[in-house]
Amino acid sequence: MAGPSHGPANFWTQANALLRKNLTFQKRNMKTNIFLICYPALLCILIAVLQHYYNKMVHNETAKECDPKTNSSCPIPQIPAFPPLLQLPHYSYSAVRTDFLPFNDLPDESCRRNRSCPATILLTGDNQSLGEILAGTMITNSLNTSQVTASFEKHDFASLASNVLGSPRSPPQDLISDGYGYYGISNVQRQCTDNESLSEIEMQCVKGLVLWRNDYTVVNDELYKGYYEGNPDGKINEISAAFDFLNSNEENFDVSIWYNSTLNDGDLLLNIPRSVNLASNAYLRSQRGPGTQMLFEFVKGMHPETNQVAHVDFASYLGPLFFTWVVLQLFPVALKSLVYEKQRKLRIMMKMHGLGDWPYWMISYLYFLFVSSIYMLIFVASGALLGLQFFQLNDFGIQFVFYFIYINLQISFAFLGATLFSNVKTATVVAYICVFGTGFLARFLFQSFVESNSFPKMWVMVMEIYPGFSLYRGIYEFAQYIILEGGMRWEDLNDSENGMKEVLIIMSLEWLVVLFAAYGMDVVVSLGSGVGRRQSQNSRMNPLSFFWKPNLQHKDSRLHVQMDNADVIQEREKVDQLLHESSTSHAIVCDNLQKIYPGRDGNPEKLAVQGLYLAMPRAECFGVLGPNGAGKTSFISMMIGLIKPTSGTAFVQGLDIRTHMDQIYTSMGVCPQDDLLWETLTGREHLLFYGRLKNLRGSALTQAVEESLKSLNLFHGGVSDKQAGKYSGGMKRRLSVAISLIGDPKVVYMDEPSTGLDPASRNNLWSVVKKAKQDRAIILTTHSMEEAEFLCDRLGFFVDGSLRCIGNPKELKARYGGSYVFTITTSSDHEEEVENMVQHLSPSANKVYQLSGTQKFEIPKSEVRIADVFQAVETAKSKFTVFAWGLADTNMEDVFIKVSREAHQSNSLT
Repeated sequence: MAGPSHGPANFWTQANALLRKNLTFQKRNMKTNIFLICYPALLCILIAVLQHYYNKMVHNETAKECDPKTNSSCPIPQIPAFPPLLQLPHYSYSAVRTDFLPFNDLPDESCRRNRSCPATILLTGDNQSLGEILAGTMITNSLNTSQVTASFEKHDFASLASNVLGSPRSPPQDLISDGYGYYGISNVQRQCTDNESLSEIEMQCVKGLVLWRNDYTVVNDELYKGYYEGNPDGKINEISAAFDFLNSNEENFDVSIWYNSTLNDGDLLLNIPRSVNLASNAYLRSQRGPGTQMLFEFVKGMHPETNQVAHVDFASYLGPLFFTWVVLQLFPVALKSLVYEKQRKLRIMMKMHGLGDWPYWMISYLYFLFVSSIYMLIFVASGALLGLQFFQLNDFGIQFVFYFIYINLQISFAFLGATLFSNVKTATVVAYICVFGTGFLARFLFQSFVESNSFPKMWVMVMEIYPGFSLYRGIYEFAQYIILEGGMRWEDLNDSENGMKEVLIIMSLEWLVVLFAAYGMDVVVSLGSGVGRRQSQNSRMNPLSFFWKPNLQHKDSRLHVQMDNADVIQEREKVDQLLHESSTSHAIVCDNLQKIYPGRDGNPEKLAVQGLYLAMPRAECFGVLGPNGAGKTSFISMMIGLIKPTSGTAFVQGLDIRTHMDQIYTSMGVCPQDDLLWETLTGREHLLFYGRLKNLRGSALTQAVEESLKSLNLFHGGVSDKQAGKYSGGMKRRLSVAISLIGDPKVVYMDEPSTGLDPASRNNLWSVVKKAKQDRAIILTTHSMEEAEFLCDRLGFFVDGSLRCIGNPKELKARYGGSYVFTITTSSDHEEEVENMVQHLSPSANKVYQLSGTQKFEIPKSEVRIADVFQAVETAKSKFTVFAWGLADTNMEDVFIKVSREAHQSNSLT
């Protein structure tokens, strides 16, 4: 039934077994898993729908109330391309000679009447000769009129890039003619004939007058006095533009530009660039010849309303809070799974059947990482496919690195948190409080600190040590770069205002620290094992371990062990002899094993196991009997590694339980008192998993599983493929026994294995256990004396933490059962006559029970013959009515009661 042994399972075999079990377990929870990984996609769909309806609503409202052809403040669906213009003064404001500007090179005031005033441009700088050259090349000679007509009819201004166009103000958006000339646009050239118009559209020619001034203060004074508030006569005398070429020369180009900043229609962008282009082209022509120039084809203005509509992205505005919640949802999932295994002691069960810490950590960690990665991939992909700018415009590489580091940090914190909780409900509630609390605190507290210029940045970094704040800061930076910069790129990480770089560094370092801390806590607090690791996990059996014992025993004068019984003393002597042998055939050797629980809440310390010596050979079933609280569970717990001995030790297959439990687990089977099973796995899947942990594979594994199921009546009727959560109590118990015997363990511990079984199932179980003990050592605890007598080769009675007697059932009954048990039932009136009769048969008889006419006596076998008892009863029947009577030999229950009574009497005398 158990299957052949193939030696301890290696790392990869254990990892494979756990992976297969996890995949099967998660397959049972497929609906929950699908909903989990689709959850972020649903949120992205919701945001995309809101975005769609918002954009539609804004578009409809704008279309009803605004017409961009008549209202310049309305959003423009498509911004047209305008020619770059030089800002020209109105003809009535053009610069002329005046009393307050007595420059002879300015035109006479009469040009204002016939609208022929030139567009005056002033130059100055340190190098006058260069300035004069620039003045001669700044304005072009002529304009191709047919080209102008075609360009304006098609609204294609690229062909006019080599000319200098100007306007007293920015043209209307639809280029409608106004009072200043058709389209309000003129061509600026070096010379114009009188009343010259350009082509059919009557575009006016404006002479460009470029004048030199010796000092920038003169230019500044001329500009200031031409301004209407600086003019003492209240007249406006506008200069089109002014340039200070400073220290420009053949090797250096440096210029400052004056322009009219009183233009209030929001379209300075159309005017200022042409002034810059004039100076740049003039310098290029002076250095490279008249054919060299930079063509400036067009500019586009942007209305504020249009800008706002284009950048309203729900994902960017809602993302820092809602996306933080989305990512944090993975933390309760991982924490709940880990605490579930801890609460139901499934981790303990796996560990006791040979699953090492490293395989468990690797498979569990990689599983959570896989689920988290799929979750985040769907999150980002769905957002990008749905057109959310938050995901589309931010660099996917940065998003991958950020989310990958964070989910690893989050998984590490889940492992660390699992060491602090032992209840799934408590862990889940606390986890979700952390999730939503983190979101609100980050949004309404942490974000204000990030945006504050007065709050120290160092304290912001300290706050980011908390993973939830790091997550929020990263998502916040993504959102800000969408709103302000159009998306984050790798080079943006060097921006001093960008917190993404520091977040990535903090999370990376914290991930490693938390991961190692979680593993350390798992070793110390131990999700599965109570035994500390005092030696390396890879340590092997020391051949001297039987006669070399570290001095770890707890010497305490308060502990006084009663060793009066010869069988207990003999067992101790046998243990002492075995400890000095270099090898032995005994599977278990306990050497003065003791366990003391410290006192709590003012109560004294509890001595659970004191001075236990036991030598147990292979192929033996040893029964541990005793009343409740006698120390049986503490003894078993020390042997299977759940608790650490206070002093003394035990050797299992030659390995010390204090230092080599990981190796002991590979050859050990356990049937705990509680059925430690996965509710959604079937009986067959349980056995396959534990069989793989015992290094069974292929046909050997299949055969062992089939035999186990058949021998314990779990094969027929589809029981083997039914989920364990649907099993009855008896079926679960039989499955637990099958698990303990799978894989040919050398030592098996069974804690009340037949509890809850019907008589037929119990007898079948006894047959399985009796067959299994032929090649392994079994320690069994039970309260059934019938079970103990049927299965156990030897029995040990525990009372008050000490082993009071030890031996096979026949020896114990002979030693403690040298009496017959005589029971008789009469009417209450004849009780005294019955007692006199028994005293006549045996003066040493002892009455042990009396109730309503029923009395029970212990009669020493040495003082009475069975025939005498029969004769005495027949005589009594002739005198009074005897309803029932019986004479029985001593059974194990009598031995149990007698040993317990004697032990309590001995302790009370002590």
